[in-house]
Amino acid sequence: MENYFAEPQRYDNGMQYQRCGRSGVLLPKVSLGFWHNFGGIDPYERSREITHYAFDHGITHFDLANNYGPPYGSAEETMGRLMDDSFHSYRDELFISTKAGYDMWAGPYGNWGSRKYLMASLDQSLKRMHLDYVDLFYSHRYDPETPLEETLQALVDVVRAGKALYVGISRWPLEATRFAFDYLKQHDVPCLIYQGRLNMLDREPQETGILDLCREAGVGFISFSPLAQGLLTDRYLNGIPEDSRMSKGKFLKPEMLTEEILGKIRAWNAVAQKRGENLAEMALAWILHQKGVTSVLVGASSTQQLQKNLKCVGAAPFENEEL
Repeated sequence: MENYFAEPQRYDNGMQYQRCGRSGVLLPKVSLGFWHNFGGIDPYERSREITHYAFDHGITHFDLANNYGPPYGSAEETMGRLMDDSFHSYRDELFISTKAGYDMWAGPYGNWGSRKYLMASLDQSLKRMHLDYVDLFYSHRYDPETPLEETLQALVDVVRAGKALYVGISRWPLEATRFAFDYLKQHDVPCLIYQGRLNMLDREPQETGILDLCREAGVGFISFSPLAQGLLTDRYLNGIPEDSRMSKGKFLKPEMLTEEILGKIRAWNAVAQKRGENLAEMALAWILHQKGVTSVLVGASSTQQLQKNLKCVGAAPFENEEL
């Protein structure tokens, strides 16, 4: 395996960086998510090629979670191999996040938001990724049964233990989010960022007030599933291709492609063409132009796909009436 030497001009390749809330952290406008395409079932060489391309083009933020794969844990294991093979000497240029909150292992201590689960999961994640610490550790989802103070104090304590530099929350409802922001600030470990699903088809963080609250509190916001798992691309303009994610029906199900959704996608595709963009590029650019958004998380199954997605960084602003 050839040694990896990062592109010397990696910070001059067009990537733009944005301050994350009222913190000292600058995140790339496009970050790389490991939810799909980096698990044990995926070719390691392809993962290596994609992450090299990402870093060579200024993507410094890699986003993981304990159960990303499949199988569970394998995306973090891929990250560990990448650290050994490629990124060890670049560790301080990378911003690596992971999460715990969803099903990970059997029994009562491998899920949700207890201190027991969060602490054990982060220890496992660090071993899999061959890291001494992560830059960012998230509570991956709101736990309605565990006291919020317990979950949040665990986040405070992982920072104090030196296992994470910053903490964040993902997909918490508004009032619990408000409580979290206040609790963490009072304990001198302010919430760095909120991760939520925001795309042109799903604007819940705007509609529920989450994005406004993040702006008021000086907390960053990063969007996952920005292309609605591929709906906001040109893949489905004429139906469901046989080799598409929707045809497999696991996360993206055929019934999601209603006539109403298809009509919206085709109309937006026409707007994208007028802008000289493809639909995916425009959909990513739309998110980046929403007030309060710091970064957008993209997945990639090839360097070509990532190359196309990176075009959104320099895209023209949106007029309100466009969409």
